[in-house]
Amino acid sequence: MEYSKLFITTLREDPAEAEVISHKLMFRAGLIRKLAAGIYTYMPAGLRSLRKIEKIIREGMNNAGAQEVLMPAVQPAELWEESGRWDYYGKELLRFKDRHGRDYCMGPTHEEVITDLVRREVRSYRQLPANLYQIQTKFRDEIRPRFGVMRSREFIMKDAYSFDTDNAGAEESYGKMKEAYNSIFRRCGLKFVAVEADSGAIGGSFSHEFMVLALSGEDEIAACECGYGANVEKAEVTHDHVEPDRSCTPGLQLCDTPDVRTIEEVADFFQAAPHELAKTLVFTTDKGVIAVCVRGDHEANPAKVKNLVGANIAELASEEDVRRATGAPTGFAGPVGIKVPVYLDRALRCTASFISGANKADVHYRNIVPGRDFEPAGWADLRFIKAGDPCPRCKTPVTVARGIEVGHIFKLGTKYSEKLGAVYLDAEGKEQNIVMGCYGIGVGRTLASSIEQNNDENGIIWPVPIAPWEVIILPLQVKDEETMAEARRIESKLEKLGVEVLLDDRDERPGVKFKDADLLGIPLRITLGSRGLKEGLAEVKERATGIESKVGLADIVPTAFQWVTERR
Repeated sequence: MEYSKLFITTLREDPAEAEVISHKLMFRAGLIRKLAAGIYTYMPAGLRSLRKIEKIIREGMNNAGAQEVLMPAVQPAELWEESGRWDYYGKELLRFKDRHGRDYCMGPTHEEVITDLVRREVRSYRQLPANLYQIQTKFRDEIRPRFGVMRSREFIMKDAYSFDTDNAGAEESYGKMKEAYNSIFRRCGLKFVAVEADSGAIGGSFSHEFMVLALSGEDEIAACECGYGANVEKAEVTHDHVEPDRSCTPGLQLCDTPDVRTIEEVADFFQAAPHELAKTLVFTTDKGVIAVCVRGDHEANPAKVKNLVGANIAELASEEDVRRATGAPTGFAGPVGIKVPVYLDRALRCTASFISGANKADVHYRNIVPGRDFEPAGWADLRFIKAGDPCPRCKTPVTVARGIEVGHIFKLGTKYSEKLGAVYLDAEGKEQNIVMGCYGIGVGRTLASSIEQNNDENGIIWPVPIAPWEVIILPLQVKDEETMAEARRIESKLEKLGVEVLLDDRDERPGVKFKDADLLGIPLRITLGSRGLKEGLAEVKERATGIESKVGLADIVPTAFQWVTERR
């Protein structure tokens, strides 16, 4: 490929709206261009890398026994109403009507569509197991799209769905997909970890996220040397519950606390440590309004709150709902006398008493004892794990790092097959619900995550398997016939060997060419100059390491071919 014919414009400055390095570099390197908020065009160079990731995904899925299909992006509301998600999914679901007034949506995911397909096609247990996947454009109307293609509204996703006769078969399918994902992300050259995760809007009994480790990651993951890893939304928090003797605890004391409402202010007022306080938070859920108490130095975990009561949604209550539940403004809620069920985090079992709001403005209680001063609705693990907390598997302190989710796999069970009537006849002719799994990879996210991990002050550093081109040839004097003839000879020979080459044939200053080559991140650079040609030498530079070497012209093709082949 000749650079002069490539549809690309590189930029020297970061775009003002870009927040993370991948967004900045994808714009500057001419990989993407913005059409509207969260909607992007992939330019030729960016699309080449995207297609390589898709190829790796296809090979991984095919090797695992999955078969590719392509489902419609537009989905009828009736299917979503059958599954119960039409109202539940929220404003992220882009809904519209056709000319006949029928309701449709742009698919953010395809559980309903694939289940409908299978219920129409599968009759017998002999047709199972099956695993179907697609690579297709999705749309989720994010309230705040950001980070370029990492959190966009329109995005390319690989989604797969497994169908089995029983839980044992579903477990085997899940294991195959987990192994396939590990292979796919390794081939993409990513540093990643598979962690336990909350199933969220997809649902199901169990799931794993594949997280690329990066400082810019939106998610936090807890990890331990023993191999345990989980998204902090899912990570278990364990306690050695040694309950203190509360027989000598003073009685409940009501204290005026004017203009005191935050944990820091309350701790200062009572001359107490934050762990001696409890914050009481009111949540609205589709199962009703509840309150949750956690230690003052801990943070309540909405995902755990949602799972505790079996709700689909758990959100911090509005000021109006807080007043209805407590009779006081936000900041003064407490478990004593609150009008809704109150659940306590297990860490509070280890405290003799605590300080919390009294459900009146500018008033707090001290010496609160659960069971004596109020009756909890229950005790549970309701907080986010923190660095230094004991690992739930081996008790070693965990570390917390940031990560970018690039893949997510779910054990769905019969959640969708029951609701949509996806059944099969077993060997005895009895109807049984099909057991399902669901497996997603964000293709554009994978590309952006690679850039987040592989970059320097000069630009992108692509892993060879997903680089838009593997080698770039830089002739320094494009008007010199001998230099260009040698450049084209090397290009032709490498391409015949299957190496992807970009020949920078532009009549530009060497500095411009070097900057663009580094910005594009092409793994191996071959520089040809008239002086080197007289000596029979070319300069070879590795983008990732910066290592430069002089190589004889007779050896340049086999050297470059071997270097690329070893890293594919």
